[in-house]
Amino acid sequence: MDTKRFALKWIRMGALCAIWALIASGAALAAPMPGDVLPAVELPKPASAAELAYLGLSGPGSFALTDIKAKIVIVEFYSMYCPYCQAEAPNTVKLYNDIENDPKLKGTIKLIGVAVGNSDSERDLFREKYAIPFPLFSDGDFTTVKQLGLRFTPHFVVVRIDEKGKAHVLYSKPGSIGDPKEFIKTITGD
Repeated sequence: MDTKRFALKWIRMGALCAIWALIASGAALAAPMPGDVLPAVELPKPASAAELAYLGLSGPGSFALTDIKAKIVIVEFYSMYCPYCQAEAPNTVKLYNDIENDPKLKGTIKLIGVAVGNSDSERDLFREKYAIPFPLFSDGDFTTVKQLGLRFTPHFVVVRIDEKGKAHVLYSKPGSIGDPKEFIKTITGD
């Protein structure tokens, strides 16, 4: 990596940390906790037909987490510049594969990622570098994390979608999920 690119990378990381500090110091909301109903979160629909099909969505526009055709939705909030998020990437890929390879879980649990403070191109670089198989969405202007009161990455929020279209928080914690199989047991109660 040349010196200019290296310097730009560190400047960007410093700016991201400064922005996170501002968000954390001014956040009026507390992070969602188990038992809470998650506020409505809108994301742009993916352009990929495969990702639309995975989520049970169709057409262009935006969608709410409660529009995803699943009983449980796992959302990882991450940043491509976060070393903890980079270290967690293999766990989330394994989590996705464990869900998709289990006939009882496939179609019942869906996994998405939200790239905090990242552009579409940064999101795509992360997806490519870590071979992320599930849909990722950019939150370049921090809208979603501000709305939810999140302060750290990675942060995992797991919701159960009820028959009335409300997202009830089952799990909300920053940091690693640990062993994916144990995490699945934690969120399903099995």
